[in-house]
Amino acid sequence: MAFASRAAGTALALALGLGLAGCGGIPSNRSMNSVHQPVVEKVNYTLDVSTGGSGLAYGEQQRLAGWFEAMGAKYGDKVYVDDPSANSSTRSAIEAVASRYGLLLSESAPITEGYVPAGTARVVITRSKASVPGCPDWSAKSDANPANGLSSNYGCATNSNLAAMIADPEDLVRGATTTGETSVMSSSKAIDIYRKAQPTGASGLSNTSSKGGN
Repeated sequence: MAFASRAAGTALALALGLGLAGCGGIPSNRSMNSVHQPVVEKVNYTLDVSTGGSGLAYGEQQRLAGWFEAMGAKYGDKVYVDDPSANSSTRSAIEAVASRYGLLLSESAPITEGYVPAGTARVVITRSKASVPGCPDWSAKSDANPANGLSSNYGCATNSNLAAMIADPEDLVRGATTTGETSVMSSSKAIDIYRKAQPTGASGLSNTSSKGGN
């Protein structure tokens, strides 16, 4: 009888253990929002260039262009100039290089490591990168879903693709700025001008004589 009692107790413990193990991976997110959201990180890249009275020193503009090329400067990058002398000619020379890559200079350069020596200017490229930490997430291993929760991997595919495809990751943080003009408004300008134009016959018909004189 004692052996039977011990066997029954062991079987009950195993059954409870298996049941509790199955509950460990049950989905618990009952909202319609994914817990996996894009995270935007910023990284600063710097290059110190020599300056002169009329802007960049000889050969520095070419070196700067080579650095932009090596960095793969592209849309979404922010370019800053940290120049202790605040020389407008230096800024213009750097801006000319940045414009080749479709980039404009931004104001208020970020704080970077070290200091900028006299006679040099620091060019800073700030690049944002978006990613979705923790994806893919297959932590919910149980088919049981008594709380009707979302899959642990819910939102990973959509948000990971969004993070990979967005041109400017900062748009995920503060939204894209606009001038208030949409592509539809731009494309309809020609039609609007045509509609507002005065009809050709509104001012009367011009008389043209076919008679010529000698």
